Amino acid sequence: MTLSIEEALTRVPQWRSLPNLTTAFLAGGLTNKNYRVEVGAESFVVRVSGANTELLGIHRDQEHAATLAAASIGVAPEVIYFIQPEGYLVTRFIAGKPLPPAEMGQEANLRRVAETLKRIHALPPIAATFSPFRIVEAYDETARRFGVTAFPANYAWLRERLAEVEAAFLKELPDPRLCHNDLLNENFLDDGNLRIIDWEYAGMGDVFFDLANFAVNHGLNDEQDRLLLDAYFAPARPRQRARHKLMKIMSDFREAMWGVVQIGISKLDFDFKGYAEKHFSRMTENFNEPRYAAWLAEL
Repeated sequence: MTLSIEEALTRVPQWRSLPNLTTAFLAGGLTNKNYRVEVGAESFVVRVSGANTELLGIHRDQEHAATLAAASIGVAPEVIYFIQPEGYLVTRFIAGKPLPPAEMGQEANLRRVAETLKRIHALPPIAATFSPFRIVEAYDETARRFGVTAFPANYAWLRERLAEVEAAFLKELPDPRLCHNDLLNENFLDDGNLRIIDWEYAGMGDVFFDLANFAVNHGLNDEQDRLLLDAYFAPARPRQRARHKLMKIMSDFREAMWGVVQIGISKLDFDFKGYAEKHFSRMTENFNEPRYAAWLAEL
């Protein structure tokens, strides 16, 4: 059962005896509802989780663990309370400014992102895993179970390419690291330090997915990719650049399939079909990129 924000507030022990809590809805996000809560001179965020989010591969206990871990190094917001069994997260509000994609793509900020990701990837493991290959398979199964038919005409060909990329990646298995896995521009804030919010897809995975996911979501070009990878690997080798380019395609595959699942389960007034089509289209273009074969061969 989904709680209202009023009901959720009564479940936070340290707030039960406080009068006149002020709440305001925070716009943005398609999966959850977030509210800013004023408690005296302090501000907090209560996340009321959306329905059926487990069908998107979201597990709230894992989100909680990842947020705690990232908060311990000052990247994620401080966790104040975890409302169970609903899995609603209460965190301290970060009064930071957003960084538009064009600004985020500047060399200085790419270096900040690389250093921040390196700190995250060095954190101790949590009990959650993430693989874009398994996510695509799971989303496919879920979408079909809900009667979704909005797969592109070349979907079988795309799945063949996905298997091709995974086979190349298996030549060198990565050491799993804690990754955010959803580095949309909206999930970054700057308050003097670079902060990252919304850890619901976090898990132990391949650092290249974080790098590639960030790059895709911020429209990085070849030169910006080079700057990001050189800042992270100091400097990057050809094999690492190839893995990054291929993982950018896998990031689009995950995003496209997320949209396909949402067609079947979401009640929101949003064009999930168009969202999926955009990512399928870009993925197809990148699989047809003349350098694709060379990227595969480099691994």
